[in-house]
Amino acid sequence: MDITEVKIFLKEGQDKKLKAYATLTLDNCFVVRNVKVIEGTKGLFVAMPSRKVKDPCPKCGFRNAVRSKFCNQCGSSLPNQEPKPFQPGDDAARQSDHKDIAHPITAECRDYIQKKVLEAYDSERKLAPSQSAASAVHSASPQVPRREIIEEENDIEL
Repeated sequence: MDITEVKIFLKEGQDKKLKAYATLTLDNCFVVRNVKVIEGTKGLFVAMPSRKVKDPCPKCGFRNAVRSKFCNQCGSSLPNQEPKPFQPGDDAARQSDHKDIAHPITAECRDYIQKKVLEAYDSERKLAPSQSAASAVHSASPQVPRREIIEEENDIEL
């Protein structure tokens, strides 16, 4: 497997942990969107695309975000779920609200993806440090039209 294209979409605001979104093209035939570049306590890392986990309402069956107190559809009270104790630096509670959509199976694959994405991110930051979130593409392909970028930033959450 080769990563044949990496598109980087820088996010505005230097004080935020989310630095950019990336779209990966694998072997010129498969695309993975919403890969995130995040500033962690030990430096930059790549997070795979994920979705929020939802639980059904016992009354109407509507799927609400985990730890919701009331149903967004019928308004009935939802069963209490014991929150996990939060400790600074521990993202376990936050991560339990999300589930990976796609992720590498081997450490070698994860390292390869992270290396390629972070190289593209560094290159993009050096080329356009003052550009907005709708930044350029890191590859041999032409510039992505603004319409496409908006669609990627507004993906529907499952």
